Amino acid sequence: MVEMNREIWRETPVSVKLLLGTSFMMNLGFYALIPYLTLHLTGSIGWTVAMAGLVLSVRQFSQQGFAFLGGVVADKFGYKGTMVLGLWIRAIGFAMFAFCTETWHFFVAAILSGLGGSLFDPAGSAAFAVLTPESIRKEVFSLRNVLTNIGIVGSQIVGTALATVDFTYLSLFAGGMFAANGLLVLFFLQPIAAKNTTHSIWSSMSHVIKDSRFVRYTMILMGYYYLNMQLFLTIPQLVEDVTHQKADVGIVLSAISLSVILLQMKVTKWLEGYTQRFTLIGIGTLVMGAGLFLLAFADNLWMLIINAFLYALGTMIAVPNLVEVVPRLAPREHVGAYYGFNGYALAIGGSFGQLLGGWVYDTSRQLGAPWLPWTICLVVGIGVAWQMYRMEHAVQTDESGKSCTKVARS
Repeated sequence: MVEMNREIWRETPVSVKLLLGTSFMMNLGFYALIPYLTLHLTGSIGWTVAMAGLVLSVRQFSQQGFAFLGGVVADKFGYKGTMVLGLWIRAIGFAMFAFCTETWHFFVAAILSGLGGSLFDPAGSAAFAVLTPESIRKEVFSLRNVLTNIGIVGSQIVGTALATVDFTYLSLFAGGMFAANGLLVLFFLQPIAAKNTTHSIWSSMSHVIKDSRFVRYTMILMGYYYLNMQLFLTIPQLVEDVTHQKADVGIVLSAISLSVILLQMKVTKWLEGYTQRFTLIGIGTLVMGAGLFLLAFADNLWMLIINAFLYALGTMIAVPNLVEVVPRLAPREHVGAYYGFNGYALAIGGSFGQLLGGWVYDTSRQLGAPWLPWTICLVVGIGVAWQMYRMEHAVQTDESGKSCTKVARS
């Protein structure tokens, strides 16, 4: 297994290695701030979980709601410049949280943070897809998921330490990480030529929207991101409610990350012969939903960690496939636009996950029904698994039909 990882690393281009490094740094800054932003808003500021969820959902929708346009712009004008601009806008937004004193200040910071992400996220994902050889693309995306979680583990150490001292330092640290990433990309990433030199921005957007198969895939993924966003809102809140220790939030989130660090490449290897990617995404989402459902019965730290591991296993199955599917479905000149449009799954599903998830969590407390938010997660997981299975069947039918047509013509 170690030899396989070394071989993949040797085959990985230098520019992709740089992108992997910046991905690690971005996640170190992002995950240091976001979980503790929730606790800062509900603790020091005195907001409800639902109100904190509204701020998070505004940031999420500002990012993913404009990511389609951001991806089209990246295809048209180049991935490198789009990434740099986005990283610096995100840096300003995150640093602003340190100085917010009024409610609207937090929303302005959230919007800026999201708009920055709408530029660098699709541009960065497209750069990964374009620069990575197709033969190792899935393994590289798995490695990126591992590095993401190494960043998360480091972020919990940094986040816990800085949040204990003062939230201001944590916010400035997160902003500084994105500012530094912008400089790294600007000076060290090779220029990446614009892939879309013939289509206008509007025709590119129209091309993606008319791809009904990809639109359907994006809509189904909204359920996955509903579950994924619980990591930033209801899971930290549940951990604090169960253990009454803010530091335990970092322990549970680190347990999820350590599971991915240790097992992601092994899970990818175990599943490499399984070519039904949509079905794998569905199975992974179902496992995530089951792990979240079992949180309803957790009454101590160890139970929380065990259920969090099951959630992590689901992400290990789903994530490499859901990211790798996009360049397979997208024409090369529209990769950024496809990644951007795919961001609507995160924009809508993630916003519902944070806003509705926070509201349901508050309501479940009032009703004395702590099982309610986690049961909804299980139902969502079942729904996504079923729809992905149906899509797998539809894609296989389409491909069989095309093969038959080619044979008939020859």
